[in-house]
Amino acid sequence: MAVDLSAIAKWPNVPACYDWLSLDRRGDWRLQGERVTHSGLIAFINRQYGCDESGCWFLQNGPQRVFVSLACTPWVFHSLDDTFVSHTGQPAGSIEAVYLDEEGSILLQTTLGIGLLDDRDLADFLDQCRTAAEQPADEAAFFALLGGRSGDIYWHKLPLQPIVTADLPKRYNFNPQPQP
Repeated sequence: MAVDLSAIAKWPNVPACYDWLSLDRRGDWRLQGERVTHSGLIAFINRQYGCDESGCWFLQNGPQRVFVSLACTPWVFHSLDDTFVSHTGQPAGSIEAVYLDEEGSILLQTTLGIGLLDDRDLADFLDQCRTAAEQPADEAAFFALLGGRSGDIYWHKLPLQPIVTADLPKRYNFNPQPQP
């Protein structure tokens, strides 16, 4: 889905907007901290959500770019049957890597990009995790992984790998807090 940039040609000098729109850890849009609930506005933001060459995510609102503050990652994934979809409704695509951060959150590296798994899907996801011996992963295995060991827990044959949340923006080329 491509962002519509046609209005920029008519009004090329409209200043960008910062610190107004954010994406929370559950994939909800927030305008000045208040959760957006209007379905038409959510659909518009989802359609016009994009990224510039410097890794800043934004909403293209006619000629104006409204930069998005990210609570964690540019994408938040929700499980849908046997797949994952982003907060915008786009399919995540194939899962290339699975990470567990220091807070116990799951991050999915997908065809679409890096995204946080919505915490409401976390219990089901963790129930699908297995050890190398194909046994359900227990709490001790997750704590060991949080301690820096990788390769001991698998989700659908992909090893869960430890990752530090603060390293995500540089590793995946996004700016979580764009500023002028």
